[in-house]
Amino acid sequence: MRVHFIAIGGSAMHNLALALASKGEKVTGSDDAIFEPSKSRLGAKGLLPEDLGWDAGRITSDIDVVILGMHAKADNPELLRAQELGLTIYSYPEYLYAHSQNKTRVVIGGSHGKTTITSMILHVLGYHNRALDFMVGAQLEGFDNMVHLTQENEFMLMEGDEYLSSPIDRRPKFHLYAPNIALISGIAWDHINVFPTFEDYCKQFSIFIEKIVPGGTLIYNEDDPVVKDMVENSTHPIKKIPYRVPDYSIDQGVTYLETSEGPMPVEVFGAHNLSNLEGARWICQLMGIDSDDFYQAIASFKGASKRLEPLINKGDYIVYKDFAHAPSKVSATVAAVREQYPSHKLVACLELHTYSSLNKDFIGQYHGTLDLADEAVVFYQPETLVLKNRPPIAAETIQSAFGRKNLKLITASEDLEGYVNSLSKRPLVLLLMSSGNYGGLDLTRIFS
Repeated sequence: MRVHFIAIGGSAMHNLALALASKGEKVTGSDDAIFEPSKSRLGAKGLLPEDLGWDAGRITSDIDVVILGMHAKADNPELLRAQELGLTIYSYPEYLYAHSQNKTRVVIGGSHGKTTITSMILHVLGYHNRALDFMVGAQLEGFDNMVHLTQENEFMLMEGDEYLSSPIDRRPKFHLYAPNIALISGIAWDHINVFPTFEDYCKQFSIFIEKIVPGGTLIYNEDDPVVKDMVENSTHPIKKIPYRVPDYSIDQGVTYLETSEGPMPVEVFGAHNLSNLEGARWICQLMGIDSDDFYQAIASFKGASKRLEPLINKGDYIVYKDFAHAPSKVSATVAAVREQYPSHKLVACLELHTYSSLNKDFIGQYHGTLDLADEAVVFYQPETLVLKNRPPIAAETIQSAFGRKNLKLITASEDLEGYVNSLSKRPLVLLLMSSGNYGGLDLTRIFS
């Protein structure tokens, strides 16, 4: 089969391209910009386009399937040519659904925790040598590719992203998967550029619930009042199983999970991560892994890539890097580190980088998220606002939004490096949170 990817360089798109090529399909693709690690990974498999940019001449009638990425525009010349020729055009989620129609589809949804829960499930099933198809939105340690597709595997595990499917399909991705088994980890307003109100955002999760196959099962976090109310008031004919943060204790910086066999040390920490763990346990049970086998496997799970990733640990000086930008995730991450290291000074540094976080109508959602830190820093680059075509945000607006008078604002990467190097009081935990790169700051060099 010949498959052409329009916008092949995306995180999810390039993984799907690699997966199809490994199955023996003839894969081609195009994009107007391809960054690392997509560039090297595509190049290693001979899938990197010879020239960047769009060319309608690439689209010919012998193409069986065109897969359209969200990065492309509705007037993309290759898309227009494919439509003119009447070719089969899939969005990324449409293709995954088409592949998995005869499988048991397991979809992990929620504003936060999706990647971690999916990673935990993959770790447990891999530990017990249970084969499955999967799609994860982030690169995980130990995996060559984050999309794996076969004909024979029974289960298809998918991270259920609520963002839009393609430039010509404005439905959220997770509306297209029709899960047999689903999970909702939590709901907190995000993607303000697409869902301008919290009510509109919540509606997408209500639709997700309705898309679960009748008779299917929904695992849901009853500690989240929005999720609890939404699920328990749904009349959709499915089985509903609640979960919550399991009992745990902390002793000398080690988290112990309470199990039927007694306290068990785990590598992950914080109520948010342990809630994710409990949700993963329920999903694994529905996939044929009992609790004892789950605990045996999860004890060696070290965390999802870029989620509370330790950069340095010298006992009295610890640095974590976390892929956090949404207010709910920032709050949960700060709380987790505060609880784990109560005797350390905690310095929390957040980069405002996304469309939502740099929006004056949304930034108030961050109120109180850094309160548990002894020192709090917000880093942002004014030029990022220009690139995102956003109006300037006054320092006073940010200060007021976080509700913290002693909040330190830094707008240049060299000043951030100077601040980090000036931290001398010990014991200290430095928590760096961002979905960006702190203006290109080389963290490896700083903490080597």
